[in-house]
Amino acid sequence: MSEPSPERVFATPAGVALGPLDQIADGRARAFVLQMRAGRFHGFVVRQGGQAYGYVDRCPHMGLPLAQVLDDYLTPGGDLIACSWHSALFAISDGACVGGPCAGQRLTPWPVTVENGMLRTA
Repeated sequence: MSEPSPERVFATPAGVALGPLDQIADGRARAFVLQMRAGRFHGFVVRQGGQAYGYVDRCPHMGLPLAQVLDDYLTPGGDLIACSWHSALFAISDGACVGGPCAGQRLTPWPVTVENGMLRTA
């Protein structure tokens, strides 16, 4: 049996169970790290009511993870995703840059879905 790769990957297969949506407070975000054979995936999910928005945890401006503090992906008001390194701001609904040094760029979507209260990759 081969060892998992230490490389970072930027996509996951569909159907991976991430747990109940309730593990993320409404209006908050949570990091997910998945170890796969090809490498380790880092993503995060923002919950807004019964909806979930997933993104790869990588700022398009510098290629760094967005949060310096675990699960700290949102602005204080919870209305935007924020890169804690360079203050880039992104829309929750589509990951588009709306402020900072990332003009014309967007976060890489990580397709997730909510089925019967459970969060899964799509």
